[in-house]
Amino acid sequence: MTRKPTILITGCSTGIGEFCARRLREDGYRVFATARKPEDLKQLSDNGFDAIYLDYRDANSIRAAFDAVMNATGGTLDALFNNGAHAQPGAVEDLPVTALREQFEANVFGWHELTRMAVGAMRRQGHGRIVHCSSILGLMPAPLRGAYVASKYALEGLMLTQRMELQGSGIHISLIEPGPVPSRLAANGLVFARKYVDIEGSVHAKAYDKRIGELEAGGTPDDGGRAAGWVYRDLKHALTAAKPKPHYVVTPQARIGVFGKWLLPAALFYRLVARST
Repeated sequence: MTRKPTILITGCSTGIGEFCARRLREDGYRVFATARKPEDLKQLSDNGFDAIYLDYRDANSIRAAFDAVMNATGGTLDALFNNGAHAQPGAVEDLPVTALREQFEANVFGWHELTRMAVGAMRRQGHGRIVHCSSILGLMPAPLRGAYVASKYALEGLMLTQRMELQGSGIHISLIEPGPVPSRLAANGLVFARKYVDIEGSVHAKAYDKRIGELEAGGTPDDGGRAAGWVYRDLKHALTAAKPKPHYVVTPQARIGVFGKWLLPAALFYRLVARST
C-alpha cells in the first residue's frame, strides 16, 4: 500500500488553515491540524483530522505537537505549512514593547522553532517542503498594522535566507503572500487591540473607531471561498512542483500592491496605500 504524504498545518480552526487542511486531505494527504482552543480541536477531531494542540507562544506546546507528529508517522514528515498567527492592531506610537514581543512570539519565533524541528527531520529523510503563509503586508506596509507588518517582514527575511541555505538539501521553502482572506484573524485582533492600546486616549482614536467598526462587522467579507481557494492552489504547487517558487502572491489586491510598489515612486505609492487602508 502506498504511504500517504504527511503534512503538519498550523492554525486550522478557520480560514486558510481549515480550508487547506480539508482540501489536502481530499487530495490524499494525512493532515495533522493544529489549533489552540478546545472547541476547535474537538471540531477538527470530529471531522476526522489528527488534531493537535499548538500555541506558537508556548515552546513546550510546539515541542509536544511536533513529537506527537513524529510518534504518529514513525519519525517522518513530508511537509509543514506554517499558518497560525494573530494580528496586533495599533499605530506604531501606541504599541508598547510587550505587544511587539507577543506579536513576534506568535508570528516569528514560534514559526522559527517549529521550522527548525521540521528541518531536522527532513534532513534525516533527505526531502521536505516547508511553506509559510506570510502576507502582502510582508512586502508593503499599512497604517495601524505596524506590529503585524514588522512580523511578516521579519518572517520574509528569515525564511528566504534559510531557503538559500537549504539549496541542494532536498528541502524547499516557499512563502505565500495573500491579500485579504475571510477568517477570524482580523476579528481576533480586537482582543489584542483592547489589551495593549489606549484606544480612547490616542491621537489616532478616530482612525481606531473606523477600523474597530470594520472588525466588529466581521473583517474581510466572505467571498465564497475564492481567496482561500487561490491560496490552496499555490500551496499545492509549492508542495508538489519540481521547482517551487520562493514567492506566491495571492489575490488581486496583493498583486496590485506588488505591481504598484514596483511601478510607482515610493513616496506616491506609500501615500496611496495610506489613503486606501
